[in-house]
Amino acid sequence: MPNVEQSKLQARSLLVALEISLASLIGFGLLAIGLGSAAWILSGIAAGAIVYFGDRPFDPDIQPNRNARKAGQLIVGLSIGLSLPIDRLANFASQSLILLGLPIFLMVAGGAIGVLYSRLEKIDLMSGLLATTPGNIGVMSSLAADYGNHIALVSLVQLMRFTTVIFSVPLIANVALPNSTHTVTTFVGQALNVPWQTYAKSSLMITIAVVIVHFATQLNIPLAAFFGAIAVGLGFEFLSILDDLFHVDYPIIFNVIGQILLGITIGEYWGINPRLKFVTVLRAIVPVGMMLIAGLIAAAIIHALTHLSWLSCLLMAAPGGSPEMIAIALTLQQDPEIITIAHIIRLLTINLSLPILLGFAAYQTAHQPSDSSPRHTSKSSSSK
Repeated sequence: MPNVEQSKLQARSLLVALEISLASLIGFGLLAIGLGSAAWILSGIAAGAIVYFGDRPFDPDIQPNRNARKAGQLIVGLSIGLSLPIDRLANFASQSLILLGLPIFLMVAGGAIGVLYSRLEKIDLMSGLLATTPGNIGVMSSLAADYGNHIALVSLVQLMRFTTVIFSVPLIANVALPNSTHTVTTFVGQALNVPWQTYAKSSLMITIAVVIVHFATQLNIPLAAFFGAIAVGLGFEFLSILDDLFHVDYPIIFNVIGQILLGITIGEYWGINPRLKFVTVLRAIVPVGMMLIAGLIAAAIIHALTHLSWLSCLLMAAPGGSPEMIAIALTLQQDPEIITIAHIIRLLTINLSLPILLGFAAYQTAHQPSDSSPRHTSKSSSSK
């Protein structure tokens, strides 16, 4: 039995190594054509999809590597924590109403869209709400497996939402910031021009973050890897004010690896997602499009009420992955402080609201009349 587990671990490690290698090649290609703001996240998505799609015939039960995503969240979270000036964080107290209202608006919009989608697709309300709640793909898919009947549809809508946002925001950013250049030569120069002391400090910080995240996970803190790493990064940033010895210049290669790992898991979901009918995929565009419109409306409201740039407002309200949106904000230097705070509040709001969401959906499902001719059955829409 231990030999079987060891073989699975080795196989998974080889897959991750293959994904990172392929993502690196694709990432350099994306840099070469000028797509720099999210080249590494996008390359990770492509690599994860390609590798898992190719491996699926040999391992039909393969599942996305959640440890890879946690590692990506930890690495990127440290970068985020180090990039947040502590003296500026208190300045956003005056915008607390906007920061608290944004996740509530997105949750309410997602709930309304979920009700509409459940009727359009003729599925149970629980699955409809899980498909359109702007939360973590893995969490929503797991909840669909436990409480809903349509895991494949939930995964499909969440994947389409997530991937559409990650692909579209960099394109919008390139249009909004045409003078922003990210070339292969610039990247290689930044990666190579790093003293060994920087790698030593960063490695020590990562080790501390791993320990903190381990204990945070034991305490069942939501998104422990992401929040724990941000806390460690902020801790080092605070200590650097007292003593320059704690100042850490995070190597760009670490940040790139973190972004690739974030993208890889999303690609893996695409690689194993069961094949659905074209009409089903076409109908899934409806809730995804409505969620994107809700994000644009929220961004427009924030832009009208604040002095922030349109791109910063879009990164705050975009219903995509929080680590990915914050990483893009850091790359583009677009108000990463308030964007980080906005997404942290959104993540906490969604995770704390899930029991209420599940209770509401269960109550509505129990009191709604049964559909004698559902479009999807549990067997046909659950993952293999």
